[in-house]
Amino acid sequence: MAQAAKPPAKQDVAAATPAPKRSTKLLLIIVLVAVFVLLIAALGVVTLIALKKNSGKHEAAAPPPVPEVSIFNLDKPPVFAQIDPFTVDLRGENGEDSHYLQTVIALRVADQRTADALKGWMPEIRHRINMIISSKRPEDIQSSASREALATEIQAQINTTLGVPPPPPGSQALVQPPIQAVLFNSFIIQ
Repeated sequence: MAQAAKPPAKQDVAAATPAPKRSTKLLLIIVLVAVFVLLIAALGVVTLIALKKNSGKHEAAAPPPVPEVSIFNLDKPPVFAQIDPFTVDLRGENGEDSHYLQTVIALRVADQRTADALKGWMPEIRHRINMIISSKRPEDIQSSASREALATEIQAQINTTLGVPPPPPGSQALVQPPIQAVLFNSFIIQ
């Protein structure tokens, strides 16, 4: 008699189908994660290099550092030298009525020692300021911009008188001038 075919045993079925490849899937996941991490690291390096190159371009385009003329320290207030009020006859056109300028000026100076030393120079400083202001016409000093220009002119003249001429146009001062600013506390044209 013929034998009927028997179903294969469980062990035979397991041997006939291949085992799931967990190690291959795990290896694929590890490789993908590693590639992803490497891509992020490469992107970070490229970004840092680009930022460094861009900051180098900005530094190259920026002017060289300039020595500070004055540093404001809130714990140490600035020092001012007061000049007695001026009344100056302004230059007039032919036949034009006279105009007068009355002004009170304060000079911001480097330190108290400079303020004290200016007392000895005050007659010459007042003379220089008087000569500059009396050469102006009323319309020359009407606007705030023209008054700022006048203050700058007076500052340069006083510093030159004290032995510190202004730097050439377009350059920066190498030393701190004794007169740091000229301030008009009052400016009345009549």
